[in-house]
Amino acid sequence: QVQLVESGGGLVQAGDSLRLSCAASGRAFYDSAMAWFRQAPGKERVFVAGVSASGRVIHYDEAVEGRFTISRDNVRSTVSLQMNSLRPEDSAIYYCALRSRSRLPIDRTDEYDYWGQGTPVTVSS
Repeated sequence: QVQLVESGGGLVQAGDSLRLSCAASGRAFYDSAMAWFRQAPGKERVFVAGVSASGRVIHYDEAVEGRFTISRDNVRSTVSLQMNSLRPEDSAIYYCALRSRSRLPIDRTDEYDYWGQGTPVTVSS
């Protein structure tokens, strides 16, 4: 089994930065793609960013491209999301996810096998 634990969410003002972290345990983290998704109240869970097992392939949703940076540390089994220039529309519950069936990330929720409990991010205007 895999356990994913997110941390780092909080309440910030527009323009501020936050760094989310996700710690993984229980299986070969280094062999799995990782991603961050977010879900705002009343909306579907959507892809934010994903990183391949090697860390060399990275994808971002266009809404966060240039402001957010995903990274991973295969020694510590962690994946992070650096969020800069935050906007009120970035407010959501942020989830990290592990895709055990592939080393490459994808933007579909049904392709990820394990999920964290989520960490809330609120950006005030």
